[in-house]
Amino acid sequence: MVSLDYPEKNAQFAESLELNFPILSDTSKRVAKDYGVLGIAGLYAKRWTFYIDIEGTIRAIERSVSVSNAGTDMARKLAELGFS
Repeated sequence: MVSLDYPEKNAQFAESLELNFPILSDTSKRVAKDYGVLGIAGLYAKRWTFYIDIEGTIRAIERSVSVSNAGTDMARKLAELGFS
């Protein structure tokens, strides 16, 4: 997960959700811009999910992410793509 927020805020958010992975900070907005997800006036990043394999190839992109179903949708897509 990548966010435009600062590392401290991302760490607090991850802790509040008891996540077992870090949220990366893109405060320069370079990654968001490179992936085409930087929102209007650079104020936010669009909620897209990129499925990237171990070789760095983008295998799929979800452009319509439902916050309430994101975990279930992501698990389904990972299985569909053969990630384990």
